[in-house]
Amino acid sequence: MNPVSEEQSGPRLEALRLGFIGAGRLAQALALALQQAGAPVAWVGSRRPDGARAMAGMLQACQACDPQGVADHCDLVFITTPDAAIAGVAETVAWRAGQGVVHCSGATSVAVLQPAADAGAWIGGFHPMQAFGADPQAAVRSLPGCTVAIEAAAPPLDAWLHALAQRLGCAGLTLPPGARARYHASGGYASQHVHVLLAEAVRLWQSWGATEQQALDALLPLLRGTLASLARSGVAGGMPGPVSRGDAGTVRLHRQALQAVDPAMRDLYDRLCVRGVALAQAAGRLDPAQVSLMQQTLDALPDQKE
Repeated sequence: MNPVSEEQSGPRLEALRLGFIGAGRLAQALALALQQAGAPVAWVGSRRPDGARAMAGMLQACQACDPQGVADHCDLVFITTPDAAIAGVAETVAWRAGQGVVHCSGATSVAVLQPAADAGAWIGGFHPMQAFGADPQAAVRSLPGCTVAIEAAAPPLDAWLHALAQRLGCAGLTLPPGARARYHASGGYASQHVHVLLAEAVRLWQSWGATEQQALDALLPLLRGTLASLARSGVAGGMPGPVSRGDAGTVRLHRQALQAVDPAMRDLYDRLCVRGVALAQAAGRLDPAQVSLMQQTLDALPDQKE
């Protein structure tokens, strides 16, 4: 990589004037975290002036303005609007050369910021792999240790973003162009889809009259143990359950019970088991005979007898 001259590098991290366009949950949590990390946000703008004022009031020495005011005053601008609004912000705001313009979407291509690049700004992405709830302070506490996906072609912007991730106590991940949607979908499996799977489990408890709370009281400790096993032994090595040990008899009983409740639920179970068999086989946990028996079990039409 060629060395970057002082003129090309922009201001040092300590001197950066940071601003946000968009004042929702992610913006509030990230701005508060940056302030606590010694990188205060000076300006915040939003299409909703009351939202900008409310967020500015949460921060020290931060002023509310319109989106153009953020671009006029700041060296590095985080666009934290809903994904569908990012392109509109990039098109309607006047940017300048040597300025960093970064969106915080997990799935949206950095290419939507091309109008800023055409004006000479450095464009990129900065996405914390974390869920942001309604409590900004709780979200701030959840940030340390998480991964931040960073995409920036310009070396100065790349250096700024990695330095900010480090300040936040996060691991900066350099994401190659074109990988954002795959990266973001992976987060869905570890977050959104877990809720869907637990909803299926709760339905089974409710089928005999138990409540959702009773189900969660029983299942959440199991989930916490599963997470600990994942961290300790890896994806395949830490996988529990009948599929991982080739217990076709238990899988057969599961399929019969699920078919009686809802054939669509049994179908989802089957699809997950097929993937589980492949995972266990790749890890050397199932021999060919066990794999064949599991495949036969999953291919058979289940009856409704337990």
